[in-house]
Amino acid sequence: MTEPILQLDDLTKAYGALKVTDHVSIDVLPGEIHAVIGPNGAGKTTLIGQISGALRPDGGHVRFDGRDVTALPMHARARAGLARSFQITEILPAFTARENVALALQARAGHSFRFLRNVSRDRDLNERAGQCLAELGLAERADIPAGILSHGEKRALELAIAIACKPKLLLLDEPMAGTGREETDRLVEVLQAMKGRYAMLLVEHDMSAVFALADRISVLVYGQIVATGTPEEIRSSARVREAYLGEEAAA
Repeated sequence: MTEPILQLDDLTKAYGALKVTDHVSIDVLPGEIHAVIGPNGAGKTTLIGQISGALRPDGGHVRFDGRDVTALPMHARARAGLARSFQITEILPAFTARENVALALQARAGHSFRFLRNVSRDRDLNERAGQCLAELGLAERADIPAGILSHGEKRALELAIAIACKPKLLLLDEPMAGTGREETDRLVEVLQAMKGRYAMLLVEHDMSAVFALADRISVLVYGQIVATGTPEEIRSSARVREAYLGEEAAA
């Protein structure tokens, strides 16, 4: 049996009397896209924080790549191969797309941040940054300042930065947030092309994207996982329709 790349066991986080995550247990297999869906206030952001290391759980364990990382800080988890994208795009707008990716490559290699000199003179760094951008469909936008890219292109750039670090797991926090239909469809195509090469935990509100991408889906409602299954199982679940999707979304 394939061992999960990520395993959450009974994760609990409370603020006073409010349990935001309530004994959450899910796993992600190598090469799998596992989506977590749920209404606003379900606890998805808190769950992401506990996985990434931004938040310490009150109880339970986070195992990543066969190791208990519950007590590890965010940067240590990133070095171990857990790459996170955020709801709000985090890029350097004054630098080109290529320079943004090159900075991530430098950081991964532990180089000093003599950034502009390295990008202009280091052919290998340029080539590797360009390869990451090409994988995300941004080859023709490589030398455009990141700040003037479209919103969807900025989301793709953030993914290029993430894969530059050669992650074992991509933690995707609403990558479709703020994108129009055309840009969403493009991001879905990009993620589908990456499927199998990277394990992904996808938190997303766009149900068409979720059902197009996910191998498995977990439904989080009021801090608890109420169902986990294939897209077909989740779509046909009466309990999920009642708790979250609604009759129209599940039709």
